[in-house]
Parts: sequence; C-alpha cells; structure tokens
Amino acid sequence: MSGDGASVHASAVKIGSRAVLIRGPSGAGKSRLAFDLIVAGRTGAIERAVLVGDDRVHLATVGGEIVVRPAPNLAGLIEVRGLGIRRCDFVEHATVDLVVDLAADDAERLPPPEALLVSIFGVKIPRIPVGAGYQPLPLVVAALTTTKSSSSLNPSGDCLKGNCNHMNPTLATE
Repeated sequence: MSGDGASVHASAVKIGSRAVLIRGPSGAGKSRLAFDLIVAGRTGAIERAVLVGDDRVHLATVGGEIVVRPAPNLAGLIEVRGLGIRRCDFVEHATVDLVVDLAADDAERLPPPEALLVSIFGVKIPRIPVGAGYQPLPLVVAALTTTKSSSSLNPSGDCLKGNCNHMNPTLATE
C-alpha cells in the first residue's frame, strides 16, 4: 500500500467487488448495518456481501483509490447485539466505493449534491448521510440497486408522460 494510511473507528463490508465504509459514533449502529448488509447479500437483495472489518479498520490510498483492510486483531469478528462477538467470513481488503455516515448532522430529506460526496485522503467517494433514528439499510440498498434520477428541472421521458413523483418546479412556487 502507498499514500496516507489510518486506523479508523468504522466497519466495512465488501459488496460485489467494492466496499461500503460505515462510520459513526459509538452505538450508532455500524456493526448492525454491516450485519444487515451481509444478510441482505444472502437473501439476494444486493450482491454477495462479506465482512471486511468491524469496529476498527485500516484505510490507505492505492492507485488513486481508498482500500480498506480489517484490523489484524479483529479480522473475522463482528458484534451482533444480543449475541456478542461472533466469527464470520471476511475478506482481507476491498476498494471503498461508498461511505455511510450514521447519526450525521447534515442528513436531509433531499440532500444537496455536495453532501453526497466525501473526500478521504483526497479521493472523492459517494456518501450517504443518515440521520440519527433513521434506518440506514433501505438507503444503502437503494444506493446500490438504483440509479440517480434526473433533476426535476430536467424530467425524464417517464415524467413527461406523468409517470413520476417529481415535483414540478412551477407548482412548488405557486
């Protein structure tokens, strides 16, 4: 590995070929979301999901991307609230493609584009800010399985046919 490196309080799950990095304060639900993603991968709701690390992971830049690895003493371990520390399959590393910030102060119903990106060691990565008390799994599944819609100022063909839920900008100001 090259570039900057850091050990961070976070969890990470490899989904398909890329990883979701889950950050947030203690008790925010990082381990829960990691386990929920693994279960979602088993049910087919998302691609196969495997733990990278829980509670503490290492980040480094490699070829202009952020790579996450488990902390050596925690590799293959995940906390399942109500059951304790459990052993599970894990991978040694993955490239971070999405960051989920739990209990984020800047979470909004319709976040501005700048809130949906984060820079780690100078690498910009898509981000989901999740407010305290909101369930993060549906947001992450939606981010992984849907595509960004066009702006309400530039509606898609379906919207022009009346098959959408975008607000017409003129209606919003009337």
